[in-house]
Amino acid sequence: MAGPAKTAETEPSGTKTDDTNQEAEEELAIPEKFPPAEEASLLGESNDKKSEANALFTSANYENAITKYEEAASVCPHYLDYELAVLKSNIAACHLKLEQWKEAIKAATDSIDGLDRLEKAEAVQKEREEKQQKKEAEEDGVEEEIVSSGAQKSAPAVEKETAAEAARRKRHEDVLRIRAKALMRRARARSELGGWSNLSGAEEDYKVLSTMTNLSHADRKIVQTQLRTLPPRTKAAQEKEMAEMWGKLKDLGNGILKPFGLSTENFKMVKDEKTGGYSMNFSQNGPGQ
Repeated sequence: MAGPAKTAETEPSGTKTDDTNQEAEEELAIPEKFPPAEEASLLGESNDKKSEANALFTSANYENAITKYEEAASVCPHYLDYELAVLKSNIAACHLKLEQWKEAIKAATDSIDGLDRLEKAEAVQKEREEKQQKKEAEEDGVEEEIVSSGAQKSAPAVEKETAAEAARRKRHEDVLRIRAKALMRRARARSELGGWSNLSGAEEDYKVLSTMTNLSHADRKIVQTQLRTLPPRTKAAQEKEMAEMWGKLKDLGNGILKPFGLSTENFKMVKDEKTGGYSMNFSQNGPGQ
């Protein structure tokens, strides 16, 4: 690792942006993979365990289903983010059934994080392919086709979707489907667990879900309902936690000031209407005395 660092230091300052882009791509670099045969074997074993877990979930045996899903995840190659995201989302569903809200949030978040990594890696790969195609076209001396005025007015030819494009589209649809499930599960767990932070997070999840076009009618109805009912709950939780926090700070301040015969009642924050800033006024006898 030391070699590349020294090289970067000796390059002109103008290459800073290129270095940053290179570092970003290295972070999304495809991890080392198993040989194809070994990968297929591990994935097959993982899918077998997943099928067992699905059967356990269907029979409402959620604790054992979690164990099987986790076994499936441990066997699955670590770089298969989509397959792992499906397993994590299923684990979240089990925790919801058991009303284990914190565990459900973690599993759903792991699923969403995996899908984020996958989409970033695929975006980088797509950009690389497009750059390579452009480079090859330039090297081959491909010139832009001169289109006649009559041809411009005619309907454009419909390009046939390639196998790679079809596979990429199918994967994108699958990612959106699992993302919607994971977001629904995390949002519900956050809403059930409560508290200012969780309720705010649930609102954000439901807002994202409201922009997705692949939700079922039932899920969309849940999203719309939650976006109406959550804001007042979030505000109430915020006010409660803020009041508790200020109460604790006041108790702490009184403990510090007590040896000096003072308390927080001796201090008052006064807003300057001209500047919008605040100043602290001191009163020996406390406010209103």
